[in-house]
Amino acid sequence: MNPADIAREAFRRLATRRIAPTPSAYRDIYNEIAGISEPAETPATPGAVLAASAPTESGAENVLTQFAAKMSESAGELGDFGRRFQRALKARDWDSYARTLAQLAEKQVKKGGGIELPPLPDGEQTRTLRELLSRTLGFAVATLLTGTPALVEEAESLGAAIKLAHTEEALNEAALRLKQLCYQIELKSGDTAEQQELLLRLFKLLLDNVSQLLDDDSWLRGQVDAVQNLIAGPLDQRALEDATRSLKEVIYKQGQLKHSLSDVKLTVKNMMMTFIDRLGQVAASTGDFHEKIGGYSEKISQAENISELNSVLDEVLRETRMVQNEALRARDKMVLARQEVQDAEQRIHTLEAKLQHMSELVREDQLTGSLNRRGLDDVFERETARSDRRGTPLCIAMLDLDDFKRLNDTYGHLAGDAALKHLVKIVKETLRSMDVIARFGGEEFLILLPETTVEAASSTMTRLQRELTRHFFLHDNEKVLITFSAGVALRLPNEDQAELVKRADRAMYQAKQTGKNRVVVAD
Repeated sequence: MNPADIAREAFRRLATRRIAPTPSAYRDIYNEIAGISEPAETPATPGAVLAASAPTESGAENVLTQFAAKMSESAGELGDFGRRFQRALKARDWDSYARTLAQLAEKQVKKGGGIELPPLPDGEQTRTLRELLSRTLGFAVATLLTGTPALVEEAESLGAAIKLAHTEEALNEAALRLKQLCYQIELKSGDTAEQQELLLRLFKLLLDNVSQLLDDDSWLRGQVDAVQNLIAGPLDQRALEDATRSLKEVIYKQGQLKHSLSDVKLTVKNMMMTFIDRLGQVAASTGDFHEKIGGYSEKISQAENISELNSVLDEVLRETRMVQNEALRARDKMVLARQEVQDAEQRIHTLEAKLQHMSELVREDQLTGSLNRRGLDDVFERETARSDRRGTPLCIAMLDLDDFKRLNDTYGHLAGDAALKHLVKIVKETLRSMDVIARFGGEEFLILLPETTVEAASSTMTRLQRELTRHFFLHDNEKVLITFSAGVALRLPNEDQAELVKRADRAMYQAKQTGKNRVVVAD
């Protein structure tokens, strides 16, 4: 603090402590603020009071005189206080001066203005913090409050106020506003969470209703089930993005297939209309033929010689041949239309099967082509029901690639993704068509082995390990050996999926701890 700041602070403390502003009292407080243990020597001139390290009695009296003079120049009530100070100085009545100074301090405090304080120290760190807080409120917080214009305006205004707050009073006011803003944001957050919960309930209710209206083999069921499973659990941004991307692709492909399906159905409709038109033409031709035959019968009965009979017979034969040709043409067209209808029906069945397949794609892992967790749940439910019904064993194997983190760190994440796809490819080529592989976690996979004993399941995993070491994984034409550790578990009677997976998972970790590239059977 410079001497002028120390002088102002000394006046403030004299007033707040209700001490008579005598030169000695002023000097003591001045020394206290400046950190001076011994009084300094008397300055040579009265004007040196602000430059000296501590004021003398004459210097203090000079400052008090200047203070009173400045006050007396003010208008209104402050001018009156200044003149009272001057009268006390003239009479050297320091008690009266102290009382007047205390009254001035009390009056200013009651008005809420207080005594004007010096600006707070404004170092580099203080400016940086003030700028950061201002930007946080004016940009980040205001952006998050989109939809509530009043709160946005308050956040931006508060950010600007903090940037300009250089006194303790301004910072206290900003602190009160910030506290109120936080309270308003908390209320808004609660309202938003409640609205989100209500929207999720409404969405779930709608999906449940749509699901009940769909047939069991409807190509929409897979998509509805996927979204239902997604909103049932804790919402995860990555899961939402993956589901959105998957559904977008499926919906686009299904849109193309639906368009083709509509075209084929329109073709069938047109062919059926053609078929009916041909039947009508045949019926009309036959009716005309019968009428003509009736006319020829009358001509024959009226014929008087062979020549007339021959002429009538020629006409009858000509009409008969025309009707016969028309019937043959109609028959050929109807046979052709029937074949086209059958072909169109076959295309309809093919397109509907593709639509069903597109719906099932939402149950697959986008990277590896194996089933995802939703697809695994469906298959597990189906296979456990079949196992219970037939009394056949059902095993699972939990696989985890060994040293997968080191593979990522050494060759990069793209190589890691390629290694996962390589593993799934080898598994599908090695195992039976009835066996199912699903991606359970990052580098963890679960293989479902229906109608398989635990000994056979363990042997199958060992054989799969040999196949994986025999088929090297290539990265940039470099052979990279990848192995996995596996835990195998046989499903116990009425054992649910979670417990079965937990046992297989423990066995897999045991295989990891005992040397990796091993297969351990769960207890």
